[in-house]
Amino acid sequence: MPVTVTRTTITTTTTSSSGLGSPTIVGSPRALTQPLGLLRLLQLVSTCVAFSLVASVGAWTGAMGNWSMFTWCFCFSVTLIILIVELGGLQARFPLSWRNFPITYACYAALFCLSASIIYPTTYVQFMSHGRSRDHAIAATTFSCIACVAYATEVAWTRARPGEITGYMATVPGLLKVLETFVACVIFAFISNPALYQHQPALEWCVAVYSICFILAAVAILLNLGDCTNVLPISFPSFLSGLALLSVLMYATALVLWPLYQFDEKYGGQPRRSRDVNCSDRHASYVCSWDRRLAVAILTAINLLAYLADLVLD
Repeated sequence: MPVTVTRTTITTTTTSSSGLGSPTIVGSPRALTQPLGLLRLLQLVSTCVAFSLVASVGAWTGAMGNWSMFTWCFCFSVTLIILIVELGGLQARFPLSWRNFPITYACYAALFCLSASIIYPTTYVQFMSHGRSRDHAIAATTFSCIACVAYATEVAWTRARPGEITGYMATVPGLLKVLETFVACVIFAFISNPALYQHQPALEWCVAVYSICFILAAVAILLNLGDCTNVLPISFPSFLSGLALLSVLMYATALVLWPLYQFDEKYGGQPRRSRDVNCSDRHASYVCSWDRRLAVAILTAINLLAYLADLVLD
């Protein structure tokens, strides 16, 4: 890859099937005129507008509203940092691997904004009375969707192509690690009430499964971001294969045990939502216990599929 350095401007010529094969200027304001730079400006503006609209009318309360506001503020802040690093040509001084960090963040940000775009309108906006606050909330949801598409587009543009040498996090298995850890975080949010699982050892085992698999996947991501995969006593590919196999086996047990003990009356479960007194009333920013149990069961199946794909691809 030819690289020309002139003062503080670095010109890197790349060729890819994403349509980003033109020279990319970093360490210069011209970086913002490149397709990826323009896309990041769209991410910055859309997340900024989203949280500004909500903050201007105080249209967020409760755990779900706080999650959405955190998502937009966090994504805006990190995107701003990435733009500053690239404009200043500071990639070499950044503490994390620049081959892995931007696409890892973009994948997380796409998932974060997707969750906010779903959770905010379904648990908050629909319960608001018509007026200025509701209009702002609807507009914020729209900009959240725009941000989600922008981040997903960055992932599609910058992910590794067949035969291309790049960071692990730009590959499909690397992106699956992001999905696995994100889904686990959402599961943790739904099981934040210990009453959902503390009455049965089998359910406590499920929580242990979610925690152990999350930690192992997070370690794999952090090792790549820190460029320190060689610190393991075994080869990194062997670690990844073992992680995927162990996670598949553990999640398979959770997929059986969680629905069995949550929805089967013989094991103390509640098969019908109508029988759950917590679900009798509709409240803004509140997800009742039965809905939480169902969500965890669905997310467990999603993560099992992700780990299966990871096992096949690693």
